Amino acid sequence: MNIRIEVDGQSVLGTLDDTTVAHEFAALLPLTLTLTDYASIERISDLPKKLRTTDAPAGMTPEAGDITYYAPWGNLAIFIDNNVYAKGLVKLGRIDSGIEILEHITPLKAHISVY
Repeated sequence: MNIRIEVDGQSVLGTLDDTTVAHEFAALLPLTLTLTDYASIERISDLPKKLRTTDAPAGMTPEAGDITYYAPWGNLAIFIDNNVYAKGLVKLGRIDSGIEILEHITPLKAHISVY
């Protein structure tokens, strides 16, 4: 499933994985969120509800461009740089183009939709 993240009239394009948790995230769309910086490597925002992660791996090692869900906090996390393994981090999909738009100073108002 393809998604578009619009920030200041620019588009970031991504693809969601074919997983239960990614489908749950897609069911929340369209969403307008405020993305803030976390540790200079990810852009995060709370989601309106927690997603079920029962079938998901226990954690993952994120790379720049990964669209993820951090289950302990219930938030979306889009990585703009690589990081170490994190328990509770679940991959939702991947940025295909435009990641540089998310590297700008936060907060960023982002509208996320399926296209």
